[in-house]
Amino acid sequence: MSNASQSPLPPLPSSDRPEAAARLRDALLAASFTADGLLELLGAPAYAALARSETVPALRATRGDTPLEMLVRLFLLQQPVPQARVAEVLPVDACLESGWLARAGDELAATVDVRPYGGPGGEDWFIVSDLGCAVGGAGGIGRREEGVVLGVGGASMTLAGITVRTPVAAALDLGTGSGIQALHAAQHATRVVATDLNPRALHITALTLALSGTAAADLREGSLFEPVRNDETYDLIVSNPPFVISPGARLTYRDGGMGGDDLCRTLVQQAGDRLSEGGFAQFLANWQHVEGEDWQDRLRSWVPPGCDAWIVQREVQDVNQYAELWLRDAGDHQGDAAEYQARYDAWLDEFEARKVKAVGFGWITLRRTNAAVPSLTVEEWPHPVEQPLGDTIRAHFDRLDHLRGHDDAALLEGHFRLAAEIVQEQVGLPGAEDPEHVVLRQHRGMRRATRVDTVGAGFAGVCDGTMSAGRILDAIAQLIGEDPVLLRDRTPAQIRLLVEQGFLEPVR
Repeated sequence: MSNASQSPLPPLPSSDRPEAAARLRDALLAASFTADGLLELLGAPAYAALARSETVPALRATRGDTPLEMLVRLFLLQQPVPQARVAEVLPVDACLESGWLARAGDELAATVDVRPYGGPGGEDWFIVSDLGCAVGGAGGIGRREEGVVLGVGGASMTLAGITVRTPVAAALDLGTGSGIQALHAAQHATRVVATDLNPRALHITALTLALSGTAAADLREGSLFEPVRNDETYDLIVSNPPFVISPGARLTYRDGGMGGDDLCRTLVQQAGDRLSEGGFAQFLANWQHVEGEDWQDRLRSWVPPGCDAWIVQREVQDVNQYAELWLRDAGDHQGDAAEYQARYDAWLDEFEARKVKAVGFGWITLRRTNAAVPSLTVEEWPHPVEQPLGDTIRAHFDRLDHLRGHDDAALLEGHFRLAAEIVQEQVGLPGAEDPEHVVLRQHRGMRRATRVDTVGAGFAGVCDGTMSAGRILDAIAQLIGEDPVLLRDRTPAQIRLLVEQGFLEPVR
């Protein structure tokens, strides 16, 4: 089987010319080469197509001669532009000397993809990646060299959205890639360490941070936690690792090179010792569904001692779908048919040998705790959620602490408030006098729905923080003619579930 193209990757811009990056940034901003500027220029459909690596709509929208149109052709569409035209907008000499641009006859060409990216606080950032590799996915990446560095894809955006964003002293971005997680972390961490096995990724991360006007990170080369000293701990660890379960380590950005899901398991198991007390570790991961094994038990076994965990499976694919997804990601479907078939066979052989019937994808959040009995929540939630989810995830662990610190008697002495944007739905046959059951539904965060009985619905409906849970239950008991002692005995479990899932919030 022949290898994918292995021509040398082009040289990158210099990472030790901050003044050149600063001048380029100023010029890009002056020309409105920003996320908002692109949306206004291209329109929503063409802008969305660009995020799928489809360039034709953007080419059609940039046939004019404005500075912004020229920059889109140069940096996003990788079209050479006459030098005289570029010189009207960019500091050409500085860009040539520092390597952001290269000569192509009488024209100039970009040496990297530079993609505007809007920060959560309205910041104008730029994500640098290899040419043609700003977006991966089903359309295939533009290059297949082993060390190629991709830009922002759906997984990167997902991880950025679920990350807990509280001010911290030290953050670790493990497997930094193009640097998007380090860029986000730099906004709320005093010190950011970014690691990657691929030295080219570290170089590109330095470019992303510099061009975004963000302080440099501590960049370290190495696999997993190898670059981290034994005496170092972090308040936040994030990783979008090379989680793809594949036969071999063909593409550095996605293939972990360990058997099966061992890379993700190792990453999770080793994170506990690297977390400061109360610190969070958040990962995207794939995991195997093995014949004769409960996938939830498999993931519980990954959780390191001394850590609470919340693991959410967002998607499951059978082995055929999974192999096809990643063969297309590498562009193999566009090449030789016999080679494509041989690669497909190799994936299925690997899965068959490991008795893998499907592969799960989702989020793993750990929190270092001093609790005697850590909490492990492993669930499947394929439904739509509201990003960003960082505050929702932090609040989940805060509620766990509250529940862990209150026995049933203390729980009934406490006060609770119904969370924002909760609606009640009554389910039953049309015309029936009473509903079969009542459902509470969230319109924020995880957007959960849970079935409750009439006591649970009545309890939630009057929770405004003014009365204790016990007093509310006593009033309900009197209303429905039930023994208040019995009602107090049987209701705390339902209250705990409503608190854990975010329908009720403790009033402290």
